Amino acid sequence: MTDHPRCPRAIARAAPAAPHRRLILSAGAGLAAALALRGPARAAGGTVRIGFQKYGSLVLLKGRGNLEKTLNPLGWDVAWSEFPAGPPLMEALNAGAVDFGSAGEAPPIFAQAASPDLRYVGAEPSAPKGEAILVPKDSAVRTLADLRGKTIALNKGSNVHFLLVRALESAKIPYTDVKLAFLAPADANAAFVRGAVDAWAIWDPYLAAAERSTGARILADAQGLAPNRQFYLSRRAFVEAQPEIVQTLLQAIGDLDTWASGHTEAVAAELAPAVGIPAPVLTVALGRQTFGVAPLDATATAEQQKVADAFLALGLLPKPVRVADAVWPRPDKV
Repeated sequence: MTDHPRCPRAIARAAPAAPHRRLILSAGAGLAAALALRGPARAAGGTVRIGFQKYGSLVLLKGRGNLEKTLNPLGWDVAWSEFPAGPPLMEALNAGAVDFGSAGEAPPIFAQAASPDLRYVGAEPSAPKGEAILVPKDSAVRTLADLRGKTIALNKGSNVHFLLVRALESAKIPYTDVKLAFLAPADANAAFVRGAVDAWAIWDPYLAAAERSTGARILADAQGLAPNRQFYLSRRAFVEAQPEIVQTLLQAIGDLDTWASGHTEAVAAELAPAVGIPAPVLTVALGRQTFGVAPLDATATAEQQKVADAFLALGLLPKPVRVADAVWPRPDKV
């Protein structure tokens, strides 16, 4: 799951059987050992402010009210704020406007460059089929090498920004040899449909919606190029003051993911009204998604460091970022 603003509507028939997914069930021993609850929250109560996007586990959690049922008896309220994409959510997190949220690979990198207070508190497994570079069905662009000189739409600073960087690198195309149209997904969809751009780097469920509504072709997904992980993030002050609340949030997400991993069609039906996309389209997207949340391990941290290093090399970051500095709990504390 990644950065998800309001999606263009699409009409689709039922999708074929979903491909195999890697599932990391957060109810397993690894998460339980690392994030075991230690009793009631240390503060008397308050409000935990959660930023979410229009897709994924946090939307399900909000709709079901599970978190409120857990936290209200402890004296805590939950305030939900919707964001159109990961970058503005990360800005709100850095500004102290929210306490917890989720985003794909790139937004936390830019957020950490802006503030040392960002904290990675959990990660989902890789889902490289869940983002791709699309071209119109009748496009002459057939390989990544054909993108040289073309105009590509994408959300700046989002997970697909890194996908595009890696895709161009794999095709030996300098980053400066393509034209970038930085557009939010709704605007990018409109530009793509009217032929104003040659390609569109986008994530699910907008990827699935565009495939079904326009017949667009996937030029390349992230397999072999980018992990496409979803991260859960907070601020240093919040995790230090309320570690049990962070643990409770992750446990609630993990419990929901354990159920969702075996009920794709039910999840699609439940998400459809909130996301504004027909359930059959969401079923396709969910088939490319992974479920589960765990602390960042060495692999996830190293992969995220590669994202930071790539953006630094392109001059897109103001300074180097060391991802390990923002990981919570620290590996030596797990």
